[in-house]
Amino acid sequence: MRICVYGAASFSIDEEYIKRVEELGEKMSSRGHSLVFGGGANGLMGAAARGVKKGDGHILGVIPSFFDDEKIEGVFEECNELIETKTMRERKQIMEDNADAFIVAPGGVGTFEEFFEILTSKQLCRHNKPIVLFNVNNYYSELSVMMEVAVEKKFIRKSCLSLYKVTDNLDELFAYLEGPQKVRTVKDLKEG
Repeated sequence: MRICVYGAASFSIDEEYIKRVEELGEKMSSRGHSLVFGGGANGLMGAAARGVKKGDGHILGVIPSFFDDEKIEGVFEECNELIETKTMRERKQIMEDNADAFIVAPGGVGTFEEFFEILTSKQLCRHNKPIVLFNVNNYYSELSVMMEVAVEKKFIRKSCLSLYKVTDNLDELFAYLEGPQKVRTVKDLKEG
């Protein structure tokens, strides 16, 4: 399975996040999965890639050329394949097209955007790929509460909460990713 991992590119995050996402990458490799990611060497993107590389797994990086040109972020040099794009929008589309599943590790604004974009696409039945919020150190617990409040206030249908899983447990994470996905229609989601 080709798993897209989204996550922070920050240099300054706590080492515990780095360690857990490297462990995630290693486990991906040991289970025969490959990595699709944003191509960066820093933060949790770099951690996922290093973990997959330790297990000799395949890595596809997708990075906008202006990241290197403008010294925004260094490229992970050990990708098996590296695709350079002109825009962030093109980058996200290539990552989504090349993924069979998504893991959203802790991250900032870009990671939130990626999560909500793939969640919206799934809600509209444009894909049925599994999505997991990797809840390291309860990072996504408040986001989960926010989603429940949005359901309670009728901005989001309750069925939307069934479109992804929130966990910090790697065994649960992989059981969900590798398990069957319920086939839904837009009508199902609107009625649920």
